[in-house]
Amino acid sequence: MKNIAILTLFLMVIPIFSCKESTPEEKKTDVITDSAISMIVDTICKQNPSFVSKDLLLAGVQQAARQWKMEYGDKDDFKQFCVDNYASTPEDRKRLFDKLSIALEALWGGFNKINVELKKPLHLVGDSLTQVDYILGAYDPSSHLTEDFYSNKIAYLTILNFPFFTLEEKEKHAKEWTRLDWAYARMGDIFIPRPPAAVLQLVADAGMKGEDYIANYNIMMGHLVDDKGVKMFPADMKLLSHWNLRDELKSNYADRPDNFKKQQMIYKVMLDIVEQTIPKQVINNPEYDWNPYTNVLTKDGKKVDAVPEETGRYEMLLEQFHAQQAVDKYSTAYPTALKRAFEQDMQIKEEDIEKMFIEYISSPKVKKVAEMIKKRLGRPLEPFDIWYDGFKSRSSISEDMLTKKTKSLFPTVGAYDKAIPGMLVNLGFPYAKATALGDAIVVEPARGSGHAWGGMSKDDYARLRTRLSPGGMDYKGFNIAVHEMGHNVEQTISMRDVDYYILHGVPNTAFTEANAFVFQKRDLQLLGYGKGNKEQEKMTELDIFWGAYEIMGVALVDINVWKWLYENPDADAAKLKEAVLSAAKDIWNKYYAPVLGGKDSPILAVYSHMINSPLYLANYPLGHIIEYQLEKFYKGKNLAKEMMRIYALGNLAPQEWMNQAVGERISTKAMLK
Repeated sequence: MKNIAILTLFLMVIPIFSCKESTPEEKKTDVITDSAISMIVDTICKQNPSFVSKDLLLAGVQQAARQWKMEYGDKDDFKQFCVDNYASTPEDRKRLFDKLSIALEALWGGFNKINVELKKPLHLVGDSLTQVDYILGAYDPSSHLTEDFYSNKIAYLTILNFPFFTLEEKEKHAKEWTRLDWAYARMGDIFIPRPPAAVLQLVADAGMKGEDYIANYNIMMGHLVDDKGVKMFPADMKLLSHWNLRDELKSNYADRPDNFKKQQMIYKVMLDIVEQTIPKQVINNPEYDWNPYTNVLTKDGKKVDAVPEETGRYEMLLEQFHAQQAVDKYSTAYPTALKRAFEQDMQIKEEDIEKMFIEYISSPKVKKVAEMIKKRLGRPLEPFDIWYDGFKSRSSISEDMLTKKTKSLFPTVGAYDKAIPGMLVNLGFPYAKATALGDAIVVEPARGSGHAWGGMSKDDYARLRTRLSPGGMDYKGFNIAVHEMGHNVEQTISMRDVDYYILHGVPNTAFTEANAFVFQKRDLQLLGYGKGNKEQEKMTELDIFWGAYEIMGVALVDINVWKWLYENPDADAAKLKEAVLSAAKDIWNKYYAPVLGGKDSPILAVYSHMINSPLYLANYPLGHIIEYQLEKFYKGKNLAKEMMRIYALGNLAPQEWMNQAVGERISTKAMLK
């Protein structure tokens, strides 16, 4: 599950689309010349010869000058601002840091509490929703905070004294930096150069169009026919691409009538979507019968001309790229969408991700697992077996028995809430710490599927939203609640136990997911069934292994497509379609065809994330990579003690976090083993 608090923090430090911002013409970032910057640095150095770090001062003045606006004055005004506000001694700098930290915790924490309250009707079980609930739930009380900080010059004061370091610089200094150095660096991440509202609106519009395109891309399965005119799917079945199509394909690994034929047909539909040979008329429309093998279309028994979609899918992707191009010229810290996705959001270099993923999907172990799948299926493997679903863990205890127990133990969310300290003691947490964590986590009944929402101040709660079935919590609900509890434990430790507020949290989404996976694996232990059986653990690991093999290839296609876009920025949608198909076929032929066959299959390009959430896919397998490294490290140690130490590290750069956590960089070795 995504960590909502991470999104909340992002919204608080990045300007919201409704904020009034200066146009590029108004900004006049060249108003402060290089000679003026040199003069400012020399003046401050002469006034404070014993204490100033000239390199740090130069970086702060340069970065503040880059964002200074004409409306705040000329170069003389800027010089006076820098001279008056530079904290020239270590003591002054620490004092300023402490004051800013206190203010940010009060503001971010307060706005987060308001957001929680405004969104409660949408998130929690309660009265029927009205229009005002949606309006209030969409309101962001922090939307003007960043703009206000530029207007009152708090932003410039922060930039001047706590300059921004790139990921490369952070990794270079990691071994020599103290905890306070890291905290100063994180303060420098808050006010990096950003695009004006008009450009952010372009990004929002492109994103919304992509979301809308995908949200309405339904295939009417009851209207698919084979060469004999036979319909194999229920008349009213409507499946969203790609998620529902994939899940229906997975469900047919069960012993069902025509299961293999159904899988073949779904696979052909997916190919038509990627290749854009799918007729426009059949998308989200039940009026036509369609044979995906021949592309013959009929309406009321009469053949009609099929009009292929041609490039509709790739027009959406191209619009996302053009919006990001508009951001590039303002984002001097991370000047491409690739750098923003990896070095800014994930804080891992794109080449490091590629290296890990290629190492994994080219492992000889892939073929060994594929042979196991082939024996289980009793047939040669097909390209769509990338979604093989037969490794789901099987407990020796029936799910009905487990549900009977969970409903008895947790008839209400309040019962689960009260049980948290005991479950944490079960995992090895000291009684006092388990009680403190239990007090810091609030369990609430979710209107939807549930989520974890962390606090943004040390006095706030982490919220576990979980869904109850009639009569109490069923086993599936309990399993999900344990996953969310893993998020909450991380959120609480990395907020309350971290030494500097500005370091709270974890490096990226994958790290909190890793802890949630660690908890989720121990759900039966928390129900009093010991530590699980080896066969169940084996099946779980095989399922994760095969799922990671699939998604890593998709992520590599996504990355290669965006590399191509930057190399061919003037390409049209037709050229982009060719490039996507080529990238998908290339990855398939190198790492998947030798295992699954189907030379030149473009199936890895079917993922909807590529259209509505570009460059996000790598987060999913990275969470499992981190999970396995942690699990390897935890063996033979006190799990709770190590967890308390590791998550108190806070938001360091990912590679440094992992080094300090387990003594090695992020690696696929533990997962492959």
